[in-house]
Amino acid sequence: MTGDGLDTGTAAPVVSASPAATAAFSSRMRVYYEDTDAGGIVYYANWLRFMERARSDWLRALGVAHRALAERDGLVFVVRDVAIEYLRPARLDDLLDVDVRLVELRRASIRVAQSARLVDAAGSSVAAGPLVTATVRIAIVDRASGRPAGLPADLHTTLQGAQAAHDDASASAASLVSPASPAKKAPAQE
Repeated sequence: MTGDGLDTGTAAPVVSASPAATAAFSSRMRVYYEDTDAGGIVYYANWLRFMERARSDWLRALGVAHRALAERDGLVFVVRDVAIEYLRPARLDDLLDVDVRLVELRRASIRVAQSARLVDAAGSSVAAGPLVTATVRIAIVDRASGRPAGLPADLHTTLQGAQAAHDDASASAASLVSPASPAKKAPAQE
């Protein structure tokens, strides 16, 4: 890792924002040769790997460790379904921000919205829009039986807090763009 916070080759992604601080949690990742296909762009299935890493980092930032959940409660997360849209390609050595937003919390499952965006040399997400978007439903199951299980109360409370932070940030953003009084034109200069 360099002093500027960019990942220069380590396997672990760099966490670039906390879930409490923003509407979405973001994990920064670099596209490596192993992630690309013969055409030099990210192979379609590897986007799922990037999104899985971001979700794991998001949960870790919330204080949820997969291993501890499995050992303490006998529970694991499994992907139930994914809807993904490939909008634009990413290429070898591109730097990406992969976001996670909790959009639905149920007793035995969660649904998250995810997107991946290019990051420019200054470390900011490029404004051209997402490269890939996805909605992922994740079920919580009993590790031994494989049957659905309810979220432990402490995990449910933690996820409710993450969802509330997203809802608050979304409401704040909406109030910034809601129509107020019409803008006045500046007088014409002669």
